[in-house]
Amino acid sequence: MIYEEMTFDEERALYAIHDSTVERCRFDGPKDGESAMKEASEIEVIDCYMNLRYPFWHLSNSKIRGCEFTENCRAALWYDRDIELDSCRINGIKAIRECDGITLKNSSVNSTEFIWKCRNMKIENVNVEQSEYPFFEVTDAEISGLKMTGKYSFQYDCNIEISNSELNTKDAFWHSKNVTVKDCIINGEYLGWYSENLTLINCRISGTQPFCYCKNLTLKNCTTEGCDLAFERSTVDAEINGRIDSVKNILGGKITADEIGEIIMEENIVDKSKTKIVRTKNKS
Repeated sequence: MIYEEMTFDEERALYAIHDSTVERCRFDGPKDGESAMKEASEIEVIDCYMNLRYPFWHLSNSKIRGCEFTENCRAALWYDRDIELDSCRINGIKAIRECDGITLKNSSVNSTEFIWKCRNMKIENVNVEQSEYPFFEVTDAEISGLKMTGKYSFQYDCNIEISNSELNTKDAFWHSKNVTVKDCIINGEYLGWYSENLTLINCRISGTQPFCYCKNLTLKNCTTEGCDLAFERSTVDAEINGRIDSVKNILGGKITADEIGEIIMEENIVDKSKTKIVRTKNKS
């Protein structure tokens, strides 16, 4: 079945369609109907305008390409399985949640609480603007070419790989587990607190008080800027090219940096013998 250049505004307008193409259609109008393509499967949605709530719930094995989701199109994709989104503009709040097998690429996003409690995701060349709590409780994801501005990102994530991305976000990776970040720029305060097995490789990191209360934190060939009071109550293996402004009360491990402005190790709080700190330039 092909639906082309049509307008739908009624409740469940195309409920449970399958093996269909929906192209250049508008989901908009005075009836303000919800859940336009709920329970659909094996569909392709191309160049459509989505201005109504909850259009793609319980969708499976489908492709969405070149579509615009307006601010009115809230909670657009929930409980979906095996969906590919390409070249979309996603603007509604809570856009993707409780989904499994989502691929999102070549798209722009302005959505608070974007991507929650999703599994088996692939993100490629996506721009996320002004989002709060994006990528919350995500499990098993590969992310590359992400450019993001927001806060409280990647909290409680598990088994995530991020590469070649720019992350402008405070409070990122809190309580995350088994996350690897490669070749990225990360700007934000309070990075990585309470994480476990967080690894950063070839990254540029800026922001105050990073990496506190971490377990098994690893940094390889990274640079830092404005990073003070770092690594408090953490176990760490860090190799920093350049300067760390200050480190504080490290629980254990090794830190190597060209320069460290101040080392604070309070004897009544930590055992200094469990941490090795090497300053390769200012050894005094």
